Amino acid sequence: MTIDALAAIVGAGNAFGPDAVEPRYLDDETGGVAGRPVGLVRPAGVEQVAAVLRHCHAAGQPVVVQGGRTGMTRGGLPRDGELILSLERMAAIEAIDSDAGLMTVGAGCVLEAAQLAAADAGWRLAVDIGARGSCTIGGMIATNAGGTQVLRYGMMRDQVLGLEAVLADGTIISSLGAMLKNNTGYDLKQFFIGSEGTLGIVTRAVLRLRPPPIGRQTALCAVADYAAAVRLLARLERAMPGQLSAYELMWSDFFGAACVASGQGYPFDAAHELVVLVETESGDDEALAAALEESFADGTVRDALVARSERDHQRFWRFRDAVGELVGAMAIVEPFDVSAPIGAIGGLVTELRARLAREVPGSRPICFGHIADGNLHLALELAEEAQRPVAEAIVYDAVRAAGGSVSAEHGIGILKRAWLGHSRSAAEIAMMRTIRAALDPKGILNRGRVF
Repeated sequence: MTIDALAAIVGAGNAFGPDAVEPRYLDDETGGVAGRPVGLVRPAGVEQVAAVLRHCHAAGQPVVVQGGRTGMTRGGLPRDGELILSLERMAAIEAIDSDAGLMTVGAGCVLEAAQLAAADAGWRLAVDIGARGSCTIGGMIATNAGGTQVLRYGMMRDQVLGLEAVLADGTIISSLGAMLKNNTGYDLKQFFIGSEGTLGIVTRAVLRLRPPPIGRQTALCAVADYAAAVRLLARLERAMPGQLSAYELMWSDFFGAACVASGQGYPFDAAHELVVLVETESGDDEALAAALEESFADGTVRDALVARSERDHQRFWRFRDAVGELVGAMAIVEPFDVSAPIGAIGGLVTELRARLAREVPGSRPICFGHIADGNLHLALELAEEAQRPVAEAIVYDAVRAAGGSVSAEHGIGILKRAWLGHSRSAAEIAMMRTIRAALDPKGILNRGRVF
């Protein structure tokens, strides 16, 4: 394989040898160490992607796919000998059907750009994560991204009506349907959603849009303990069925650091172990306040601030969105993203904090999560790289014992592949390998990820 041959496909200004690859393509959010790639290509459309993959398939050339490089499992970090295939030139918002609420976008389209375009058309792309300004639609599909709106609108899978993808041998699979119902055999798009680029490269997608909320209520609530946080969740869901859109729980280690990082100061008069960011979508502006009054009366809520303006809403969310700054400031970080039954999460955090303090000296955990969907995030700053396998064993063994999953929304990538067996059986993993071998028999796509 030569860069000259690839340049003939994508253009001379979009094919680079190993010494000309910019440093940004060799970095990710975890600070992992990249290998030495053989080069970089930036195709401009599905036909160019297909031509590049046909060339690589014939040569047995491994390919790593990159979107916005915001992943937390090192799945897009190049390894020695891989060709980087960046989808950043395929960022077009191709069409919006403002009557049907549909959007067709290129895989390289940044989430925030798609959100804004949907809003301009009177709709909403109802998926959101902190990296909205840099993550791409293709990467979100490849990892089945979740985020803060999963409780009401589901994960990325629930936003995808159709997609286009290219297999390892260059075959183009076009399943750009725009229907909620299509029961004609296998739903082929599901192979690619969450497959982390190991089965094919997603190049375009048709996304389902939702109506904007007719009203929004946001509150910051302090609770005494985890049991109180679960009681509050149950009360809100009963009081406003189908209206709760976000329920973000922040432990004191996270919230204290977020106050500093966001430059806002601690918002309550007294310190609290747990703070919940609640958001509902309803035309009833008083429903949330009424439910909180009941929670005050029985001691479930210790203190609360209800947003009275857009400025308050943005201020409350800045606490939660400070996670990017907190993780970015960690020299060595392990971004744990796990799930467990809701009732088990409080005990799991208590156990993990104690064991990490005892067995991983010098480490610093910050805990938060989308608790209503069972998702716990634990960003762990390590004192040295050698502590990583020790910390992983502590966390993932405890998660398995709790009946949870080693990945709730980040995927497996490279960082978690050794722990896949904690959440999937040998028979399930064997089936995954069979599917991969059928679609990518030479194993050139994102080699070494997931398995």
